[in-house]
Amino acid sequence: MQEIQSPNSFANIDKISVFLGGSIEMDTAEKWQNRLKSDLSETDVVLLNPRRDDWDNSIVQRAYYPAFSEQVNWELDAIDSADLIVFYFDPNTKSPITLMELGLFANSGKVIVCCPDGFWRKGNVEIVCNRSSIPLVNTYDQLVSCLKLLISVCSK
Repeated sequence: MQEIQSPNSFANIDKISVFLGGSIEMDTAEKWQNRLKSDLSETDVVLLNPRRDDWDNSIVQRAYYPAFSEQVNWELDAIDSADLIVFYFDPNTKSPITLMELGLFANSGKVIVCCPDGFWRKGNVEIVCNRSSIPLVNTYDQLVSCLKLLISVCSK
Protein backbone atom coordinates (compact mmCIF):
# COMPACT_ATOMS: atom_id res chain seq x y z
CA MET A 1 0.00 0.00 0.00
CA GLN A 2 1.16 3.47 -0.87
CA GLU A 3 -0.40 6.75 0.20
CA ILE A 4 -0.16 10.01 -1.71
CA GLN A 5 -1.36 13.06 0.18
CA SER A 6 -2.36 16.35 -1.36
CA PRO A 7 -0.65 18.27 -2.92
CA ASN A 8 1.88 15.60 -4.03
CA SER A 9 1.89 14.32 -7.59
CA PHE A 10 0.06 11.12 -8.43
CA ALA A 11 1.10 10.88 -12.08
CA ASN A 12 2.09 7.51 -13.55
CA ILE A 13 0.50 5.27 -10.94
CA ASP A 14 0.79 1.65 -12.04
CA LYS A 15 -1.42 0.20 -9.29
CA ILE A 16 -5.11 0.48 -8.51
CA SER A 17 -5.76 3.92 -7.05
CA VAL A 18 -8.43 4.76 -4.49
CA PHE A 19 -9.49 8.32 -3.72
CA LEU A 20 -10.39 8.80 -0.06
CA GLY A 21 -13.29 11.20 -0.25
CA GLY A 22 -15.31 11.97 2.79
CA SER A 23 -15.69 13.81 6.01
CA ILE A 24 -12.79 15.99 7.12
CA GLU A 25 -14.48 19.24 8.16
CA MET A 26 -11.41 21.00 9.41
CA ASP A 27 -10.49 18.03 11.61
CA THR A 28 -13.92 17.71 13.23
CA ALA A 29 -14.40 14.29 11.66
CA GLU A 30 -12.87 11.03 12.79
CA LYS A 31 -9.55 10.45 11.02
CA TRP A 32 -11.04 7.49 9.17
CA GLN A 33 -8.44 7.81 6.41
CA ASN A 34 -5.76 6.66 8.89
CA ARG A 35 -7.86 3.65 9.86
CA LEU A 36 -8.39 2.74 6.22
CA LYS A 37 -4.69 3.12 5.49
CA SER A 38 -3.94 0.67 8.29
CA ASP A 39 -6.68 -1.75 7.22
CA LEU A 40 -5.39 -1.77 3.62
CA SER A 41 -1.69 -1.91 4.53
CA GLU A 42 -1.30 -5.39 3.00
CA THR A 43 -3.13 -4.43 -0.21
CA ASP A 44 -1.35 -3.52 -3.44
CA VAL A 45 -3.08 -0.18 -3.90
CA VAL A 46 -2.35 3.56 -3.96
CA LEU A 47 -4.50 5.75 -1.70
CA LEU A 48 -5.05 9.32 -2.87
CA ASN A 49 -5.65 11.19 0.35
CA PRO A 50 -6.81 14.83 0.37
CA ARG A 51 -6.33 15.12 4.15
CA ARG A 52 -3.11 17.07 4.67
CA ASP A 53 -0.90 17.00 7.70
CA ASP A 54 0.14 20.58 6.96
CA TRP A 55 -3.27 22.14 6.22
CA ASP A 56 -3.74 25.66 7.58
CA ASN A 57 -7.37 26.15 8.67
CA SER A 58 -7.04 29.91 8.26
CA ILE A 59 -6.58 29.68 4.48
CA VAL A 60 -9.13 31.79 2.62
CA GLN A 61 -11.57 29.44 0.89
CA ARG A 62 -11.92 31.30 -2.37
CA ALA A 63 -10.88 30.28 -5.88
CA TYR A 64 -8.47 33.21 -6.20
CA TYR A 65 -6.48 32.10 -3.13
CA PRO A 66 -3.57 29.94 -4.42
CA ALA A 67 -3.35 27.43 -1.56
CA PHE A 68 -7.09 26.80 -1.58
CA SER A 69 -7.24 26.53 -5.36
CA GLU A 70 -4.34 24.07 -5.34
CA GLN A 71 -6.11 21.87 -2.79
CA VAL A 72 -9.48 21.80 -4.52
CA ASN A 73 -7.95 21.20 -7.95
CA TRP A 74 -5.76 18.41 -6.56
CA GLU A 75 -8.87 16.74 -5.13
CA LEU A 76 -10.87 17.03 -8.35
CA ASP A 77 -7.95 15.79 -10.45
CA ALA A 78 -7.36 12.88 -8.06
CA ILE A 79 -11.03 11.90 -8.12
CA ASP A 80 -11.02 12.02 -11.91
CA SER A 81 -7.95 9.80 -12.19
CA ALA A 82 -8.75 7.31 -9.40
CA ASP A 83 -9.86 3.78 -10.26
CA LEU A 84 -12.14 3.71 -7.20
CA ILE A 85 -13.66 6.50 -5.10
CA VAL A 86 -14.60 6.00 -1.45
CA PHE A 87 -17.00 8.44 0.16
CA TYR A 88 -17.30 8.15 3.94
CA PHE A 89 -19.92 10.29 5.72
CA ASP A 90 -19.08 10.74 9.40
CA PRO A 91 -22.38 11.06 11.32
CA ASN A 92 -20.86 13.83 13.46
CA THR A 93 -20.37 16.12 10.45
CA LYS A 94 -22.35 17.88 7.75
CA SER A 95 -19.80 17.13 4.96
CA PRO A 96 -21.13 19.53 2.31
CA ILE A 97 -18.09 19.06 0.06
CA THR A 98 -18.44 15.27 0.19
CA LEU A 99 -22.11 15.57 -0.71
CA MET A 100 -21.16 17.78 -3.67
CA GLU A 101 -18.43 15.37 -4.79
CA LEU A 102 -20.84 12.43 -4.55
CA GLY A 103 -23.21 14.30 -6.83
CA LEU A 104 -20.43 15.12 -9.29
CA PHE A 105 -19.14 11.53 -9.52
CA ALA A 106 -22.25 9.44 -8.81
CA ASN A 107 -22.46 8.22 -12.40
CA SER A 108 -18.74 7.49 -12.80
CA GLY A 109 -19.16 3.78 -12.07
CA LYS A 110 -16.28 3.80 -9.60
CA VAL A 111 -17.88 4.97 -6.32
CA ILE A 112 -18.49 3.13 -3.06
CA VAL A 113 -20.23 4.91 -0.16
CA CYS A 114 -20.27 4.37 3.59
CA CYS A 115 -23.03 6.35 5.27
CA PRO A 116 -23.67 5.26 8.87
CA ASP A 117 -26.99 5.79 10.60
CA GLY A 118 -27.12 9.24 12.14
CA PHE A 119 -25.71 11.14 9.15
CA TRP A 120 -28.01 14.14 8.80
CA ARG A 121 -28.68 13.62 5.08
CA LYS A 122 -28.54 9.84 4.93
CA GLY A 123 -31.81 9.71 2.99
CA ASN A 124 -30.37 11.89 0.23
CA VAL A 125 -27.25 9.72 0.08
CA GLU A 126 -29.38 6.55 -0.09
CA ILE A 127 -31.44 7.91 -2.98
CA VAL A 128 -28.40 9.05 -4.99
CA CYS A 129 -26.72 5.68 -4.44
CA ASN A 130 -29.86 3.80 -5.42
CA ARG A 131 -30.42 5.85 -8.57
CA SER A 132 -26.78 5.47 -9.66
CA SER A 133 -26.34 1.81 -8.59
CA ILE A 134 -23.60 2.74 -6.12
CA PRO A 135 -22.63 0.21 -3.46
CA LEU A 136 -23.79 1.68 -0.14
CA VAL A 137 -22.72 0.28 3.22
CA ASN A 138 -23.72 1.28 6.72
CA THR A 139 -20.56 0.62 8.74
CA TYR A 140 -16.85 1.22 8.44
CA ASP A 141 -16.14 -2.54 8.66
CA GLN A 142 -18.53 -3.18 5.76
CA LEU A 143 -16.71 -0.46 3.81
CA VAL A 144 -13.35 -2.18 4.31
CA SER A 145 -14.75 -5.57 3.25
CA CYS A 146 -16.50 -4.16 0.19
CA LEU A 147 -13.48 -2.10 -0.83
CA LYS A 148 -11.14 -5.09 -0.55
CA LEU A 149 -13.51 -7.07 -2.76
CA LEU A 150 -13.67 -4.29 -5.36
CA ILE A 151 -9.87 -3.94 -5.34
CA SER A 152 -9.48 -7.69 -5.87
CA VAL A 153 -11.66 -7.64 -8.99
CA CYS A 154 -10.07 -4.50 -10.48
CA SER A 155 -7.10 -4.94 -12.75
CA LYS A 156 -4.63 -2.33 -13.81
